[in-house]
Amino acid sequence: MKRTLLILAALITASTLMAQEVLLRKDDKVVNLGVGLGSTFYSGGFYTTQIPPISASFELGFMDDVLDVTDLTLGLGGYLAFSKAKQEWTSPSIGHYGYEYTYFILGGRALLHYPLVDNLDTYTGLMLGARINSSQSFGTPESSASASGSGIAYSWFLGGRYYFTDNLALMAELGYGISYLNLGVAFKF
Repeated sequence: MKRTLLILAALITASTLMAQEVLLRKDDKVVNLGVGLGSTFYSGGFYTTQIPPISASFELGFMDDVLDVTDLTLGLGGYLAFSKAKQEWTSPSIGHYGYEYTYFILGGRALLHYPLVDNLDTYTGLMLGARINSSQSFGTPESSASASGSGIAYSWFLGGRYYFTDNLALMAELGYGISYLNLGVAFKF
């Protein structure tokens, strides 16, 4: 009896998964606004966050039924992220001093969407772009120093947008962008 119920539950689940509504189609436009948890740029002691990792991305539904797979949609878009942190110390002999760090990421993204659950737009994707980092010392000792650098930024990520209305969703992305986890809202146009 347990075996029959298990098989029946599996069949119902499989048929439900195959009948989900596609939430991103060709020419749909989506804007994500997120706040990150867990910075990919700084860790360890003495850091305080001045501006948490924030991100904005835009996506355009580019192609439906990718590789002739029904409901698999390709989206293309851009990504912009920013964060600022401070590392500081206080010493009786030197005083209060430290460094301020600023991080930017600007990149392009490609995303594959496949619906798994009603009202949930699930996707995975790749991002390739540029990162720009800078630092500035403050406090004593008297010498002031600054530095900046740039390099390639890349990320693989998983995400989902749960739509409460046709145009408004809660968004979550897990990956390696400005942070390990981004939470926010999405607007579809």
